[in-house]
Amino acid sequence: MNITTKLNQELWHEMQEPGAYEWWYFDAEDKESGFSVVLIWFSGFPFSPYYTSHYEKWNSKAISDAPLPSNYSGFSFQLYENDREIVNFIKEGRRELFESSRSDIGVRFEKNRFTFDALKDEYTLDIDFTFPARQKEVKATFLFKACRRVIFEKRDTNNNGKVPLHQWLLSVPKADVEGTIAIIERGGAVRTIPVRASGYHDHNLGAVPMQEYISRWYWGRVFSEPFDLVYYVVFFKNNDYKPLALLVLHDNRSETVTIHDTLHFRERNFSSGFFSPLHSRNIDLHYENVHLKIHHDTVLDSGPFYLRFASAISLQKDGQDFEEMRGISEFLNPACLQSGFMRFFTRSRIWRDGERSIMYKSYNSFKRSLDWNNQ
Repeated sequence: MNITTKLNQELWHEMQEPGAYEWWYFDAEDKESGFSVVLIWFSGFPFSPYYTSHYEKWNSKAISDAPLPSNYSGFSFQLYENDREIVNFIKEGRRELFESSRSDIGVRFEKNRFTFDALKDEYTLDIDFTFPARQKEVKATFLFKACRRVIFEKRDTNNNGKVPLHQWLLSVPKADVEGTIAIIERGGAVRTIPVRASGYHDHNLGAVPMQEYISRWYWGRVFSEPFDLVYYVVFFKNNDYKPLALLVLHDNRSETVTIHDTLHFRERNFSSGFFSPLHSRNIDLHYENVHLKIHHDTVLDSGPFYLRFASAISLQKDGQDFEEMRGISEFLNPACLQSGFMRFFTRSRIWRDGERSIMYKSYNSFKRSLDWNNQ
């Protein structure tokens, strides 16, 4: 796993290898209103049961046509209010629905797109989709104005660097976000949500299926008065490969940034469930005079391979304690993608254009009934 912050790595890499993936991730949280939103564009949707099944059939030589990543493009929009899901939309489809460029930063999936203005150092996100399974439409605009970037580069030295290409681009550790979300119900009722938030943006890519190389990873970010921080820890399927950990720590009092990449990492208090992989509810990161403790407090989203948390974070730095910081954390175990049994349930979350799924229809009918009960 390589880590970079180079802006030119935001460009679409147009990965062609079977099982390859690439995604652009935007995250914003308005702590005053209680709203948070996650938007992701995919070229090669690594969590797709359709993509994984096609790859496995090709890899076992059961079929001859190799899966093309862009034929499994996608878009994901998650909206939460006070730690409760409001919208959970994931759609994927063939390359005709996807558009990007090797020369300009930006991506489109159907009518959902983002563009980048290099002179202003800001991203414009325009969202427009219909969610028939929940009988909703969502239209939104966001302006992500980068207020901080960092410079860092780290190459994977496992096996003398002879490892498959996987890369994490830490693009914007913090952004000022403004925008509006409109949720239109089938009967015509419109709920308009103004957004004034702090945001984050990164970009991931890999040349082979994630589950063939990565064992698990933890990621999180915190925006607080004394410190803003981003942490990232990845473990590899090959136990001979050393895990990689990174902590980016911005001191808002002195406006200084420190980056630690030789962290000690400890998992504690393991938990699992039928629809959630084995994970640690408490993790500790340590480097000399820096001690970071993360407690995964409230589960915001869960699936067979993925968890998203509202987390309580405490930091000890230079002998000072900074308690009661709040942030967002995620956990991923891609090995669960190999389970045919779990793949059946994953189909309940993903709308594959042109495919019919009883699980998808049943899951969203159930979630829609819960929405009505909560009104």
